[in-house]
Amino acid sequence: MNLNTPYLGLDLPHPLIPGASPLSDTIDSVRRLEDAGAPAIILRSLFEEQIERDQMAALQAETHEQSFAEALTYFPTPQSFVFGPDEYLEHLRRVKVAVSIPVIASLNGATPGGWLEYAQLMEHAGADALELNLYRVAFDIALSSQAVEREAVEVVREVVRIVKIPVAVKLSPFYSSLAQFATQLDEAGAKGLVLFNRFYQPDIDPETLDLNRSLHLSDARELPLRLRWLGALSGQTKGSLAVSGGVHSGRDAIKAVMAGAHGVQVVSALLQHGPEHLKAMRKQMEDWMQEFEWESLAPMRGNMSLKRCPDPTAYERANYVQMLQSFRPS
Repeated sequence: MNLNTPYLGLDLPHPLIPGASPLSDTIDSVRRLEDAGAPAIILRSLFEEQIERDQMAALQAETHEQSFAEALTYFPTPQSFVFGPDEYLEHLRRVKVAVSIPVIASLNGATPGGWLEYAQLMEHAGADALELNLYRVAFDIALSSQAVEREAVEVVREVVRIVKIPVAVKLSPFYSSLAQFATQLDEAGAKGLVLFNRFYQPDIDPETLDLNRSLHLSDARELPLRLRWLGALSGQTKGSLAVSGGVHSGRDAIKAVMAGAHGVQVVSALLQHGPEHLKAMRKQMEDWMQEFEWESLAPMRGNMSLKRCPDPTAYERANYVQMLQSFRPS
């Protein structure tokens, strides 16, 4: 079976890419991923807040201005992060030396600013591509959806301007007109879109009056939302498409490819079962393709997208109406 896939201009032997996670934090775990057959690896994100805190601390040290010291209290503490900005770049260099597969660096932010220069530093440190994770929580009631999108496009355009490596943009599903926004990112120079990042919601403890933060790994129930938008965007944008979230088996990966994915990012399944689970997922894909007589992924990719599937109404409002009207309680 031929599982070769193009992603961000990289020719990969299969689409199952370990996404940004703690599995990239040590050289040993990165090597385990390579040994398990990872075609590329995405490092955990460097955050806008980390970079801006570092820059403000350096400025305070130079000027001894106390207002900067007060401003630093609004940022997460350095202990909140695994790597500082300089440590991240050094880790990237070490990973590039340790493995022979492509290494994709990750920047996480939302607004234009000096932190974007780290995209270029990541390129100089050896990154083969960059994943720009746009994670914006827009609580300002004076900020319009157009302004939020405009700032995001500006971030992408600036990053694309300053680096020569391909840039993928990781999105949330919560933009008001996601398909149109995707075309704006395409026009801004993004070479790929990753659907989707996960929004982590605080819970309320009514007894202690605390906001609790907890991280729950994804499961396959998160996949249909991603399949829907992969299918809607397949053939509509020029760059690669990747899925992130809800892929736990080879069959899940096949679904994503049929919807239009070039890359299939896997994190939760690897955190649960270990890096070697990649081998099992690849074998599941190969077995499925052999059973149903698919020789390669190329003719399969996008064959169940909005443009090409037998029943396009399944992607549209008609599906919503039919689902509600046909449901009968047991």
